Amino acid sequence: MNNINVLWVDDEIDLLKPHILFLENKNYSVTTCQSGTEALEEIDGNRFDIVFLDENMPGLTGLETLSGIKEKQANLPVIMITKSEEEHIMEEAIGSKIADYLIKPVNPNQILLSLKKNLDHSRLVSETTTSHYQQEFRKIAMDMSSINSYEGWAEMYQKLIYWEMELENIEDTGMIGILESQKSEANTQFCKFVEKNYRDWFNGADDAPIMSHTLLRERVIPELGEQPTLLVVIDNLRYDQWRAFEPILNNHYKKQKEEPYYSILPTATQYARNAIFSGLMPADMEKLHSDLWLNDTDDGGKNMHEAEFLRRQLKRLGQSHLKTDYHKITNVKGGKKLVENFKSQKDNDLTVVVYNFVDMLSHSKTEMEVIKELASNDKSYRSLTESWFKNSPLLEIIQQAQQMGFKLIVTTDHGTINVNNPSKVIGDKNTSLNLRYKTGKSLTYQDKDVLAAKNPKEIHLPSINMSSSFIFAKGDLFFAYPNNFNHYVSYYRNTYQHGGVSLEEMVIPFAVLEPR
Repeated sequence: MNNINVLWVDDEIDLLKPHILFLENKNYSVTTCQSGTEALEEIDGNRFDIVFLDENMPGLTGLETLSGIKEKQANLPVIMITKSEEEHIMEEAIGSKIADYLIKPVNPNQILLSLKKNLDHSRLVSETTTSHYQQEFRKIAMDMSSINSYEGWAEMYQKLIYWEMELENIEDTGMIGILESQKSEANTQFCKFVEKNYRDWFNGADDAPIMSHTLLRERVIPELGEQPTLLVVIDNLRYDQWRAFEPILNNHYKKQKEEPYYSILPTATQYARNAIFSGLMPADMEKLHSDLWLNDTDDGGKNMHEAEFLRRQLKRLGQSHLKTDYHKITNVKGGKKLVENFKSQKDNDLTVVVYNFVDMLSHSKTEMEVIKELASNDKSYRSLTESWFKNSPLLEIIQQAQQMGFKLIVTTDHGTINVNNPSKVIGDKNTSLNLRYKTGKSLTYQDKDVLAAKNPKEIHLPSINMSSSFIFAKGDLFFAYPNNFNHYVSYYRNTYQHGGVSLEEMVIPFAVLEPR
């Protein structure tokens, strides 16, 4: 053990000699003093790793000494020791960011445990986390080969996210590398599962998941009742990003249920989000709402009619009596405007807010060098999303909703994946431009890299012409044309894209929360 310097402040320090000898036998170096004034002088002249501080001392009290210590060294851990169990003292100490709070009489093992918890925490957590993942690794590998249900894959993906976020906290690059390999293998197996089962999900199969076009009918409308509901659809939100900012929501809302659901293919906004609000698959949207639907090659915005799609779906479901309002936020100004006017939503049964920040973030990573630096991998991408949410108008909207007694539903239309490996594709000038899916005629591609739908009607997608087909990139692949191939690959590698088949894009969160 490195030499740990402890400062112990107590006006009856002589009575603590056995405790001090115990720590010194454990190779801790203990400096003692008998007043708050002495303690502050010691801190000015010496370096300490941690302080034990008596709360009840003559002269400067423990709380006054604590305040002085924090002014001098804000990050120095202080463990308060007191005879008092008065709640207001505990609250003031906790509010002053103490590291621990012990009630006298304390025994040596309590002191040792508190030291380890505060000074050896990272190493102990790292060792334990690594050990637990090594044990779990074998189980995950075995389970992965036998999953044959959409529920199983949703559970597996959440398990992989859990371990990814646990391992990133201990910064064990070796273990993270192993996990990345396991995630890659999971996506390989998941793509096989989707290729085998996806078509059947539209043929009345009992084991079909909730998907984009059934989400409102099966999940949202059953939640509507006596209290108003705020439905927040954050575009392009991965499950791990939801996990990253979920703790911020816990200050205002408590989670009632969380049920993953599946994005349709393509995992792209014009398909998946329109499917959510229309309650229809794209081929049916084209057929029933030709005035609202646009194909890839049509001019114009592809998500301009979500409010009307929603209105028509509610009418079709016999829910026209619901008072609803729809808001699409694409910039900070729009978010702040809704914050200012959110009280006007109080009489709605359902208020829908579509927030586009995460989608803009993923596109900015492709186009702006500074964002590439800030979101260079999944860990930093999560961190950037968390930072955005913490400081966004969306959080202010949610805070207002909580104060007004709104139920909160948080979901997304699809996720996104960091693409790293190119796959060559050839198409004519009318082929769609997306990097993770292509639709057009006479497509030439590598069979092993794609899930192909030569007859789009089988998966309820529209055909731009009689010979059109769809292809969807698997795993972390992205499509690149042979022309100017190296430049294209260099530009798009390590960017976040969507439209294809992966756990990250297809398995997405749906959470229902009640106000605290």
